[in-house]
Amino acid sequence: MSQPTAFDAEYTLDDKYERTSGRVYLTGVQALVRLPMLQRQRDQAAGLDTAGFISGYRGSPLGTLDMALWQARAQLEAHHVHFEPGVNEDLAATAVWGSQQARLYPDPRYDGVFGMWYGKGPGVDRSCDALKHGNYAGSAPHGGVLALAGDDPGAKSSSIAHQSEHALIHCGIPILNPSNVQDMLDLGLYGFAMSRYSGCWTGFKCLTDTVESAGSVEVGPERVQIREPTDFERAPGLHIAFANLPAQVEARLYQQRLPAVQAFARANGLDRVVFEGPRRRLGIVTTGKAYLDVR
Repeated sequence: MSQPTAFDAEYTLDDKYERTSGRVYLTGVQALVRLPMLQRQRDQAAGLDTAGFISGYRGSPLGTLDMALWQARAQLEAHHVHFEPGVNEDLAATAVWGSQQARLYPDPRYDGVFGMWYGKGPGVDRSCDALKHGNYAGSAPHGGVLALAGDDPGAKSSSIAHQSEHALIHCGIPILNPSNVQDMLDLGLYGFAMSRYSGCWTGFKCLTDTVESAGSVEVGPERVQIREPTDFERAPGLHIAFANLPAQVEARLYQQRLPAVQAFARANGLDRVVFEGPRRRLGIVTTGKAYLDVR
């Protein structure tokens, strides 16, 4: 029997969550568990004391996310990330909306709380009221929200085929579409940063084929280099506040926040044309770094 290599001897199952840099092996679900830990590490490196809050309702392809979060409870708590499953998707989205209000009250414990909501495609449909209200209210400057939409367009484990882009567009939520496990980490960090910059929640498409895949990925809080736009001047008051009034928040979303999202996407190269065509009319997402324009 051959002896293990030095690398094999040093690698443990906990390294998928605890190794601070280098390569680890993750499933798509485990990448979503690792993501808030990376965000907390990035914030600490930037001098911010933040926390994370996760809530949602299980459903394929995110049917095992709650189990993975419970299994990683010790690692999550070490990074000040709290997981509280929702009774349903609506209440979970409302709870995540509440996480963005932490700095609106006196003597907050943290500089901000970043939130992560999850639900399968039909759960996105039923939760549009809560998702829209949360997005219209906005995200916190050092918080940010990632809304994970578990989509099963092939009806592999669902009663009907579904995709969430149209529902998220209805809510005015921009969408990132990771194509592999590495993208789930990288685009997730971009998604939190885009939410903080623009005041919008960020939709995060979680396809069955992507979530149920696995691979060796690079981790490290410094891997993703976020760039703030230099060709765009943000209007004041984009983030969540008690003074947001109904008619004003809708105008602010479409006239100020979504243009800020577009500026962020330009600055960070999130829209890329892979195969050029002289008379192109339709686009196919082939890389992970894709932002669906909300018009």
